[in-house]
Amino acid sequence: MEEPTRRVNARTDPRGEHVWDRTFRLWDIYFAVVWLATLVFVLGTAQPAWPVRLGAGCLLVLLIPWYVACGRRVLMDEGRDERRAATYIAGAVAVYLMPGVLVGETRLMAFALVPQCFMALRHRRAMIAVTVVNLAPVVGWALLWEIRGRDLFFNSVFAVVTLVFSAAFGGWTIRIMEQSRERADLIAELDASREEVAQLSADRGALAERERMSREIHDTLAQGFTSVLMLVQAVEAELATDVPQARRHLALMADTARQNLAEARALVAGGAPADLDGASLPDALHRLAARHGAEVRVSGAARPLAPGLEVVVLRGCQEALSNVRKHAAPDTAVQVRLAYTAADLTLVVRDAGPGFTPSAAGAGFGLRGLRARAAEVGGTAAVDSAPGAGTTVTVRLPVPERNLP
Repeated sequence: MEEPTRRVNARTDPRGEHVWDRTFRLWDIYFAVVWLATLVFVLGTAQPAWPVRLGAGCLLVLLIPWYVACGRRVLMDEGRDERRAATYIAGAVAVYLMPGVLVGETRLMAFALVPQCFMALRHRRAMIAVTVVNLAPVVGWALLWEIRGRDLFFNSVFAVVTLVFSAAFGGWTIRIMEQSRERADLIAELDASREEVAQLSADRGALAERERMSREIHDTLAQGFTSVLMLVQAVEAELATDVPQARRHLALMADTARQNLAEARALVAGGAPADLDGASLPDALHRLAARHGAEVRVSGAARPLAPGLEVVVLRGCQEALSNVRKHAAPDTAVQVRLAYTAADLTLVVRDAGPGFTPSAAGAGFGLRGLRARAAEVGGTAAVDSAPGAGTTVTVRLPVPERNLP
């Protein structure tokens, strides 16, 4: 309660209604009932004389316009404007003390003023105001009417008891209010955190999708277009010297273009790669290898596996064969080996090309994508090569237990 910015802005319910505005009407009713009861007691008591009681009642009436004009706004704002809050409480206590000294029954009004003190003021100032509200009327009343003996004793005890009760009740109320504010802060922070997590999740999902699409385009369309361009160059060189070979290359260009079109449709539809559509993994590798003039060997008991594993193997083979076409001679021998074991699925693509130094060449986008694909299913992808010694690409993927024979 001591910090100036102790209020909370999160005061609207799910329907958007201002919760404090709605519940404050109950405080209005409570203050009105206490004020009316006090006025009845003041006017209905036997002592002192009726002119004094009437004057005390008129003074009590002044509390109504003071509350409506100033107090209600202060209390609804929970004393955010400390100067206005102190002015209102000081005025209300001053108006209350005058009839409180004249007629002892006026002290019933303390049940309405004490909560206002804790609602409008900080704890220390509120305790000072509550002490004045409980003790000052008794002291003034006893001095004005020269009260002695039994009446003074019982009124003093009553004032002390109400002061202790007010302090305890006020402290408990403040703790409840602080807990409510802390809970409101936590809820607001939780809502903000949820929004931030949702945004981060959406951003991460979008990034992952972009990376996936980049890998798919690189492993399918980009490689297909590269093949078409290389075939175009070959046909241009063969048209004047070897027309039959040029025709074979033109047919291969047509097959590659149709394959690219099928891959593009599969990519848009989010389905399986064209080579795997309705075919087993060994069959898909045979079709892929045939377009590149490679040899395929399959060992172990071939069986259907999770689509994600088969896609990684197919894309890995595409990447390795595409690199052979780009970096090796056209007649370079290429072997593709697919091995099924109880716990692993292994792809090995070996060529007899010129080779290279992997550490010197760095990791291109295709190799990075291949490693990322393998890592997503818990596997590994490695390249073993040296100048003049050819290149071997190995993809090893663990087979989940549900796929074990």
